[in-house]
Amino acid sequence: MRLSTPRIAPLGDAELNDEQKEVLKPFGSPVFNIFRTLARAPKALDRFNQWGSYVLSRRNDLSPREREIVILRTGFLCKSGYEWAQHVRIGKREGLTDDEIARIKQGAGAGWSAADAALIRASDELHASQFIGDATWKALGEHFTQKQCMDVVFTAAQYTQVSMLLNTFGVQLDAGLTLDPDLKGF
Repeated sequence: MRLSTPRIAPLGDAELNDEQKEVLKPFGSPVFNIFRTLARAPKALDRFNQWGSYVLSRRNDLSPREREIVILRTGFLCKSGYEWAQHVRIGKREGLTDDEIARIKQGAGAGWSAADAALIRASDELHASQFIGDATWKALGEHFTQKQCMDVVFTAAQYTQVSMLLNTFGVQLDAGLTLDPDLKGF
């Protein structure tokens, strides 16, 4: 975690105005700190949720497991303790093992299949230069459709943005989440 206290505090129930209550309805209960923080800008949260819902939906042609590999690698590279903690739980639900989650931190050379390694390399290149090079693009194309390749970029871009928001606003972990030791002190 980059900050030990929030720069922008999440809203408590008693602080919510009608517009904020309305924009938080789709999130159910409990409402995570990220959404309680972003609710301070309810119109932005509404649009943010629309795009984020695409990335996390079946309209994204990556399998949920593949999508989580991209999200976790992006969150780790961005040193987003909150993002990592939330998506470790989601990644396990989508079929990632503890060993695979540990290897995501190590990168594409950590014993992955060719398809999974291409996802990790693409995430690395997008993080480093906001561009996937020809060799990695070709490797992606050997395993994924054109639409899936687009969804790799959409997913990495969304979670880079999410990580920027979380890190800069100082969003703290929700109850029940644990900060990964490799992300302490960032």
